[in-house]
Formats: sequence, structure tokens, C-alpha cells
Amino acid sequence: MEASSSLWSGVHSGIVLSLLAVVWTMLWQGLQGLQLQHFFGRHSRRLSRRLAAALDPYLTVTVAEYDGGRMRRSDAYKEAQAYLQRATREARGGVRHLKAEPDRDPDRLVLSMGDNEEVADEFRGATVWWLAYTAQPREDAGGPSYFWGRASRAERRFYRLCFLERDRDLILGEYLPHVRREGRAVMVKNRQRKLFTNISGDSWDSDGFWSGGSSWSHVVFEHPKTFATLAMDPAKKKEIMDDLDSFRGGKDYYARVGRAWKRGYLLYGPPGTGKSTMIAAMANYLDYDVYDIELTSVRTNTDLRKLFIETTSKSIIVIEDIDCSLDLTGKRKKKKESAEGDGESKDGGDKKDGAEAASKEEEKEDKSASKVTLSGVLNFIDGLWSACGGERIIVFTTNHVEKLDPALIRRGRMDKHIEMSYCCFESFRFLARVYLDVDAHPLFDAVASLLREADMTPADVAENLTPKGPGEDANSCLAALVEALQKAKEKALAKKAKEEALAAKKARGKAKEEAAAEEADGDDE
Repeated sequence: MEASSSLWSGVHSGIVLSLLAVVWTMLWQGLQGLQLQHFFGRHSRRLSRRLAAALDPYLTVTVAEYDGGRMRRSDAYKEAQAYLQRATREARGGVRHLKAEPDRDPDRLVLSMGDNEEVADEFRGATVWWLAYTAQPREDAGGPSYFWGRASRAERRFYRLCFLERDRDLILGEYLPHVRREGRAVMVKNRQRKLFTNISGDSWDSDGFWSGGSSWSHVVFEHPKTFATLAMDPAKKKEIMDDLDSFRGGKDYYARVGRAWKRGYLLYGPPGTGKSTMIAAMANYLDYDVYDIELTSVRTNTDLRKLFIETTSKSIIVIEDIDCSLDLTGKRKKKKESAEGDGESKDGGDKKDGAEAASKEEEKEDKSASKVTLSGVLNFIDGLWSACGGERIIVFTTNHVEKLDPALIRRGRMDKHIEMSYCCFESFRFLARVYLDVDAHPLFDAVASLLREADMTPADVAENLTPKGPGEDANSCLAALVEALQKAKEKALAKKAKEEALAAKKARGKAKEEAAAEEADGDDE
């Protein structure tokens, strides 16, 4: 009896344990469905943050040099850097390692904090601390590093702002906007206008990345040309200046009509008519930077887009001699056909060797040649990326406007077409006043008459009006100009006579051919 009772107790215990295991399994699955581990995790993190706040009452704000995509430098970073210049210079700031850059004043330097330096600042009774530091890029950083490789591989620079939690509303609501406003004011005060050029495509490293941190290099823009010294018809000059004024003050207008705040100018005319000096005068008038793009150094449409993204507002983007810079004539195809033709003219092995050599030469040329297309340039001018930033002027220059694709220079892309023509009498009078300080002279009538019959660029007129020795004055310079114009007139007349003689010769030849054809038709009848 006792044995059976013990056996029954063991069976009963096993059943109870089995039921408990089943119930626990079901309960555990239900708990997993409720994701209690996340619930407890959130609460534990919340408690840890409260504990950290009790032990460390400081908050931080980090300002990165580049925005999330690292396509361009952050405006907030540049403004913070400019704002901190004052605190950096002061002895009480305690900064021991400084970085120096040239200032607008050649005798001064612009100072900023070195890495791992800290400076204190005060705002309405609250004290904050700024720390400058850099970080090496992570090898596993997300994003297409092959696309923005030069930025993703460069050191990342930051400013970290530290302040007490009790000052949170004051710092975030008032101090940071104050920093940005004051930083912008300092940037305007210290601003040096710059002339940029794009780095050659040969500056790529062995991994296919840019060797430098930027696609642009620059020098200080110090061109002396202004509209006050530009030889041009006064009415035309005023029209251009009024157009520039309208653009500069048109931010609200462009926003209202839904257009990117940019404007295109096409400057066309013979060499020496002042296209480049017109760009310099525009830059000085507007107080803009100049970005001079050398298209032959741009490898692809993607690189052209990156160049545009890295430009700043208040700038003039220039592509000079675009008819020469942009090859849309099927040049490679012609070369290939020429090479194949040369190969066919030879027999056997010579033909094969010639084709292989031509193929290798073409492959080598294709690797180094620019592959920028018309489509890429059109997107650069008014595509989606053209709206990144604002207050930009795009200028194309050409000596042969008839060679340009109409799609490239239509209104909306090149909004204003400016013809830079040969020197007229009004331009001559302006040059005489600037170079010789004369407003009237007996030789003016002769110059006016010759300018109507001979073409001479303002550059050539200015060269003749420039005194080249201690004994030269207005009389000798004007006499030299009259002589040069007379020679130009004679040369133009001789060229015209030659062309007329050639045309007459062709007409006589054509008339003889027609007469011979009529005579042959009569003989057949």
C-alpha cells in the first residue's frame, strides 16, 4: 500500500511539473510577444540618463564642419568659427595653440583655435565652453564614399559647445542664434573676395579619390577693372549695371515666381573686345567671388555637379570660350574612323598592327579626356542641382556664338546676351579721357571717320593710346592711333577687293560651265 502511494505521488509530481513547463512556455512566448525586454531596456536607459544628469549637469551641442551628406561645408560651422575669433585672441580665453590665416589687412592674421583647445564665453550671465577637435573618418562609414571620396576620407572637424542644463532654454533659444548672427557679421567684415579655379583632373590618387580636400583652389581677387574704367557705350553700360542691381535685390521676386536665384549672361564677340574685363567689372560691382571653371579639367558630368555644389552664394561662375572647351562634334568618332581608314590602306599584318595601335591610343586618350556632355552642362545651368544655394551668376564667353547649340544659350539659361563689339567712337572718347586725360582734340574727327570704316578692338585702341616713353603725349598717341586705323582700313579694303575678285572669278567659271553645258546640249540635238 505504501509502495503504490509512493508511485502515485511520483506520477502526480511529474504531471504537475509537465503542466508547469507547458504553462511557462506559453507564458514566455506571450512575454516575448509583449517585448518586455525592450520595455525594461527603455526604463533602464531612462534611469541611467537621470542618474547621469544628477552626477553631470552639463549638456553639449556638436557643430560638424560638413552637413550629413558631406557635400559642402556647414554654414553653422563657419559662423561659429568666425564668432570664436574674438574669444580666441583674448588672453583670458586661455587658448595656447592657434591657427593663423591671411586677413584683408596684409599686416594682420585671422586666428582660430587649434585642435583640442577650449575657450570660455559668457552670455547674459551664463558661461559656456567651446571645444575644437577633429576625428578620423571611419572605414565603415555609411554612404557612397566612392562618390564623395575626397570629403569622406578627410579629417572631420567639430566644435562642441558645453553648458549647464539650467541654462538650456537661454543657450538653445537665444545664444546659438546670437552666435550665428555675430559670426555672419564677422565673416562679412573679414571677407576677401577670391578667384577660384578647379583642380586638374590629374589630382586623383591611386584609389580613384581626390588627393585634396576640395575641388577648388583660389587666390585673392584683386582685378582693378570697374565699370568706371570699362570702355563701352554709356547707355549699354548703364543697362548692364541696372540689370545687375535688379538681380542682386531680387531675392523675394525669384522666390515669388518660383525660380532659382541665379542669372545667366552670354558675352560674345571677337577676341580683344573686353569679355574677360567685363566679368571682372561685374565682380567688382557686385562684390562677388569668381569661380573660373576649366571644362577640359573636368572628367565627368558628376564632377561638374560636385564643382557647382561647392561654390558659394554671391559668386560669378565663369566658363570662358565655351565653344572651345566643350567638344560636341564627335571628335573621337572621327579619329577612330581615320585610324580605321589608315589600317585599311595597308595590307595583312600592317593593317592589324595599325588597328591595335590606334585602339590602344584611343583607350589611353579616353581615360584622360573630359567626358562632360552637353546634357551635363545644361543640368549644371538650370537642372535640379542649380537651385542648391542662391545669388549666383553664370557667365559663358565665346568668340563664335553661331557655333553654340541653341539649347545652351536660350533664354532661361543664358538670360541676357551681351555683344562685345569693336570699338566705337563713344568708347574711343572714353579711352582717350582715361588714358590721355583729353576730352577733345583736332584728330578726333579723323579717328571717328576711320572707326566707321575699320574694325579695331578696344584693347588695340587702348594699346595705341598708352604712352610708351617720356616724350610721348596726347598728340603722338593719337597720331599713332590714326596711323594704325589707316593701316587697318587699307588691310580691310585689300581683303574686300580680294574676296570680290575671288567671287568674280568663281562667277566667271560658273558662267563658262553653264555655257559649255548649253553648247553640249545643242550639239546633241
